[in-house]
Amino acid sequence: MATPCPLLPTCNIVTPIGMLGYGLDESITASLLAAVIPNGSPTALILDSGSTDSGPEKLALGQMTSPRTSYVRDLRKLIRLAWRFKVPLVFSSAGGDGSDEHVEEMVNVLKEICDEEGNEHYKLKLIAIYSAVTKTFVHERLKKHAISGCGSQVPPLTAELIDSAPRIASQMGPEPFYDAMMATPDFNVIVGGRAYDPSPYIAFAAWASKTSLNDTATPEAKSLWGGFTHMGKILECGGLCATPKCSAVRATVYQDGTFDLTPGEPQSRCTPVSVSAHTLYEKSRPDLLYGPGGWLDLTKSSYESLDDGRTCRVRGGCFTFSRDAGQKYTVKLEAARVVGYRSNYMGSVKDPILISQLDSVLKAIKTYVAQQHEGVDGQWDLDWHVYGQHQTTADGRPAEVFLIGEALASTQELARSIASTARIATVHAPYPNQKATSGNLAYGLGGKMESDLGPCAQFSIYHLVQLEEGEERLKLGTDSNALYRQELTVIGRGHSQPAISDPPYSKKEEHGQTPPLLETSIGGAHYPTSPKTLGDIARVLRSKNAGPYEITFDVMFATQPVFQLVKSSGCLNAAVIAGLNGISKDQVIWSGFFDQALAYKATIPRLWRGNPTPNGGFMESDVHGSQRYIGLLNLPLSKAFLVEWSDLVAKRRVDSGV
Repeated sequence: MATPCPLLPTCNIVTPIGMLGYGLDESITASLLAAVIPNGSPTALILDSGSTDSGPEKLALGQMTSPRTSYVRDLRKLIRLAWRFKVPLVFSSAGGDGSDEHVEEMVNVLKEICDEEGNEHYKLKLIAIYSAVTKTFVHERLKKHAISGCGSQVPPLTAELIDSAPRIASQMGPEPFYDAMMATPDFNVIVGGRAYDPSPYIAFAAWASKTSLNDTATPEAKSLWGGFTHMGKILECGGLCATPKCSAVRATVYQDGTFDLTPGEPQSRCTPVSVSAHTLYEKSRPDLLYGPGGWLDLTKSSYESLDDGRTCRVRGGCFTFSRDAGQKYTVKLEAARVVGYRSNYMGSVKDPILISQLDSVLKAIKTYVAQQHEGVDGQWDLDWHVYGQHQTTADGRPAEVFLIGEALASTQELARSIASTARIATVHAPYPNQKATSGNLAYGLGGKMESDLGPCAQFSIYHLVQLEEGEERLKLGTDSNALYRQELTVIGRGHSQPAISDPPYSKKEEHGQTPPLLETSIGGAHYPTSPKTLGDIARVLRSKNAGPYEITFDVMFATQPVFQLVKSSGCLNAAVIAGLNGISKDQVIWSGFFDQALAYKATIPRLWRGNPTPNGGFMESDVHGSQRYIGLLNLPLSKAFLVEWSDLVAKRRVDSGV
């Protein structure tokens, strides 16, 4: 039998945290760098800085995801690490939205850090990549019918939506990062505009391995690009792929696209289940993942634990470039606009007589507010967040109900008037059998009657645009019509880098002498003898945004027998998801099992008043969608399932000799 060829590393990537600005551990990141640099392959610090998860305010109002001081704190650490270990630093979607102004802001932050006392030795070659697109470009593509919604829930794009957007970002692919690295191979820092989250990872892996963007069509090339993309898709969330989840993670990528993942925190492990499970995270479906210029197919992906008990080896991803399939290259456009102004009031209700008829009272209040604003110029809306309704105390009495009345109007003054009128009506509204005539609502939290919340933003563009050949590439000249452009500058006053100093960790940590955490065996997972709900048998049960217009659910199991029992029982399917969420079965966007992760996944549209709506707008109460899983958590297990469960438990006892 022929001896298999050894895996040869082509690059290493360390991600210290899943989002720049969230805080990172400098010593753990240093340990990860020190662990991979000895293999002699190019190494980089790469991380993401953007997301639509936190809502539309960044794009609509020009805000950053984190305070500027948080970016200064994190970049100060990262530059220190990059300088010390002589590795480049790359991050994308600067400031959260990746707008041109936030790219410039991050460049200014880096300049300030270099000018700080004690940093006189820094001298960095910095590349800023800009990805904003002009309204003229978007209008032209709209007229050519080259724009479509990114998902079935996204409404068609209109000229009015284009014109009303303060800024339009495009999620660039890996090509601009790759082109920048090729043009300036001795770069120290790349600050990227809005990008597909894996883009800088893919670009560095391709650049470091000398993989050409012209070599994409062969099976070997598709496997290689598949490995790069899969690696980037996992690393962009940092140590979320570990169990327990942590902040930092490192990857070593090999010449065939295989890659190894190791978490930074010593108590965490990257296991086949934890890594494959991350494939589901924030995505509409787990098997085919679409991005700029093509799609990643993970149906044949495989995951293997290595001997250290903490590292997972991944292979089998396949990336198909759009052009190789005879399709246009597409990128996602993102924009948001202000749709009005918000005010709110809040308080609680304890009276059981009022609680029993709260819905009809709130309906009457909205009618009263409308009567009081007849003939008033401007548009408005009013609704309530109601918490605790239909719940009872330990002795069976109605529990306290908390109300937040939210007003949206065309002006802040009108929104305040709507909220104030609604609050007064809530306090004094009569209702049948009323006994407490001095007031219905306990209010005044923080000394406020009403609070002005300022502009209300809403995603207005979340669409795919077709590019002409070559438009996805970085233009290095002065072409004003280029989609993606760069600025190269040198910052700092230093002259040369010092040699690498001794890493700040003990030899014990370096050689991994801490006893490894062993992966749980099939028989080692513990379950209740008589489970009642899905939450009793699921290892992970979560919900999350899959873009602004969708909510996705992931249910994962610790062992193969339990997963197979759930899969064969029919207790999880599109009809169940529809029933739990009050929608029809045909509204479920995706439903299915993903064997590699021992998981079930389903995706539904975000709806408000029965209509598709993006996250973060009027009446938003869960911008991440992270608390939508409770119905699944409490889903009763069927009698038929419990019979099979009992048989499984009995068989396990026989097999173990109990």
